[in-house]
Amino acid sequence: MPPRPFRFAVQSFSASSGGEWRDRARRIEELGYSALHLADHFIGPGPALESTHHPLQELAAVPAMAVAAEATERLRIGCRVFCIDYHHPAVLAKEAATLDLFSDGRLELGLGAGWLQAEYEAAGIPFDRPGVRIARLAETVAAIKALMAEGEPKIHGQYVKAEGFAGAPKPVQKPHPPIMIGGGGRKVLSLAAREADIVSFNFNNRSGVLGPDGVQSATAEATEEKLGWVREAAGDRFGELELEVGAYFTFVTDDAQKMAQGMGGAFGLSAEQMIEHPHALIGSVDGICEELERRRERFGMSYYTVGDNVLEAFAPVVARLA
Repeated sequence: MPPRPFRFAVQSFSASSGGEWRDRARRIEELGYSALHLADHFIGPGPALESTHHPLQELAAVPAMAVAAEATERLRIGCRVFCIDYHHPAVLAKEAATLDLFSDGRLELGLGAGWLQAEYEAAGIPFDRPGVRIARLAETVAAIKALMAEGEPKIHGQYVKAEGFAGAPKPVQKPHPPIMIGGGGRKVLSLAAREADIVSFNFNNRSGVLGPDGVQSATAEATEEKLGWVREAAGDRFGELELEVGAYFTFVTDDAQKMAQGMGGAFGLSAEQMIEHPHALIGSVDGICEELERRRERFGMSYYTVGDNVLEAFAPVVARLA
């Protein structure tokens, strides 16, 4: 079976105006990227955000995705990923189907169980233990699929309930837009293997904040183990899955060793561990292209998301491999 073609996306968090946002979306499309992703965090500057070490996301995902879709012709739009505890499943299903309709079938629907504890606490949202959040995610995924299908679903789960109405509108993509489920622990990755079209490998953010613990949970060796969980849970459908990873530490540089040494030191990893870290792409254009080919051979990962701070510097890699 031939390897799956490479795809690349850009994740963006902010824009100073609607014009800047539209121009960025057009530029991302022009450079050959496959998709523009947002994230789903809503707290602004302040002590709650500072305690998480997470970057500020200025833009709400749904309207920003709609504007990006309107400004482009081929670019796929997505959220990497919607935190299901911030949205009622029926409302999210309707918003997602509307985005797919208005974009002529360019939506990628990312869903996650949530992890940023201080954000929950700042808004008074209960932060349940991981098993409960993942069980709620499973019910939400099933509900969204049912609401995008024909008929009137009767959903009586422990966490999700909906009956007496059909989902409307129906999405352009059938039976539903590609669903991405992301995470770093066994339970959520096994759910992704069973139910998603795109499995997004991430840190295990069990600490509820960004930091060395999460980065160390996603080394090459740890990712091998995660891949085994996905393969086991997916069974016969493993070959149908697209495997995605966020390349959070992307640096196009001729001095990869120096950059990797500095980055690795911040996270308690060696330079060698940082260079081969699945969430890092550090090196020259040639070096990064070679590394991506090696990783596709080793892990089967063909879909990479980089930050908008490197969209121009990384464009030669996209031009060569996408």
